[in-house]
Formats: sequence, structure tokens, C-alpha cells
Amino acid sequence: MIQLYNEEEHTGGNQTDDEIYDMGSIMQTKGKHAIHCLTVIGQIEGHMVAPQSQKTTKYEHVIPQLIAIQEDPAIEGLLVILNTVGGDVEAGLALAELISGIQKPSATLVLGGGHSIGIPLAVSAQRSFIVPTATMTIHPVRHSGLVLGVPQTMRYFEQMQERITGFVAQHSNISEERFTELMMRTGELVMDVGTVLDGEKAVQEGLIDQLGSISDAMEFLYHQIESTENK
Repeated sequence: MIQLYNEEEHTGGNQTDDEIYDMGSIMQTKGKHAIHCLTVIGQIEGHMVAPQSQKTTKYEHVIPQLIAIQEDPAIEGLLVILNTVGGDVEAGLALAELISGIQKPSATLVLGGGHSIGIPLAVSAQRSFIVPTATMTIHPVRHSGLVLGVPQTMRYFEQMQERITGFVAQHSNISEERFTELMMRTGELVMDVGTVLDGEKAVQEGLIDQLGSISDAMEFLYHQIESTENK
């Protein structure tokens, strides 16, 4: 069980509750090791502000946290918990790149869903976990706004897709060819192209490292931290 660090005893205010409410994160846990817990929920909000009725993860809030995780000697590891429908492609990919660059032990855990641009985030850590009931939707890059119907626009989408596919293949055990095949599959999604994988299938495809839940992710982080200390 993770016990939250009680900031109230030291500062007179419950800063931990504020951090969870405002940032969706726990800055420090009070177990054997200090793990930063970061949640990615709802829609990943990028350059455009999402409607107030939607749950969002704002990338401008997450970036400073990731920098602090890398720089703060008191933080020993990172746990990213995902339940996201996807969202802004560039923002999601930027966060995935930052997570992959963290030199401390890191793990991701997919709960509920890790769809669309949530997939690069799910594979960005040193070890990825998924619960059996979670799902991941793989589909091509889509655009909801006005676009020019010219070859250059299509080439831009292709380049964006290549960046995502390359990142996923580099940080998981699935090949670019297989990921593209799943992305372009027809007949599975109503009025769309792509594939939905549950937890077990995501592991079988090599997209996620292993089935597991919070205890498995924490056990991995503790093991990695203690192995580094022994070295």
C-alpha cells in the first residue's frame, strides 16, 4: 500500500491533496523508496484548450514535473498510470520522449484504456504493465479541423505517423511493420480503421511488456532502485 507523504505535518497545509487535485500527481510516497506517481487521464491537452466538460491532462503541467523527477535527488523512481482516450499528437509524443529520457527507474501501468497517442506514453518507460481488462486502440493519425486537400497535407500526416510508429517500435517489442498492420486493419472498428487490443493481446503482440497491476509495477521499481544502489 502506498502511503502519501504528509506535507501537513511540516507545512501546516495539505499540499499533497492540492497536488492530486491540481496536477494529478503524488510528489512523494512514504514507502521504502520515494516514487513519483504521475497520472495521465482523459484527453491529453496540447496547444488547444479542451472543453471544460472533459477530463484532461495538460502537457504544460506534466513537463515541469518530469524535469523535477530527473533533477530532484529525493525522487528515486517514476510510476506513470494511464487511463486516456488520446488527444493532441504532438503533446503526447513530446511527453513520451521526456519520459523515455528519465534516467531513474520508470514504469507505466495502463488501466481502463491507453488509446491513440496514449500508446507511445504507455511504452515510454523502462517497463510497461497493463491490467487484463484494459484496452488499447491503434489507429492512424486523424485531424478534426480544416485541412488543405493537397498532397503536402497527406505527406505531413504520413510523417507524423512515421514518428509515432518509429517511437513505439523503438520502445517496445513490436515491429514497425506489425504496428502499421494493426493500425490499418479494417472491419474491426465501426466507421474507422484500426485495432483494439485488450491487456493480454497487447502483451502477446509485444506492445506492452507484461500483464500486471500496481503491486507488479512497484515491485519492478523497487528492484531497479535497489539494484542501482547495490552497484
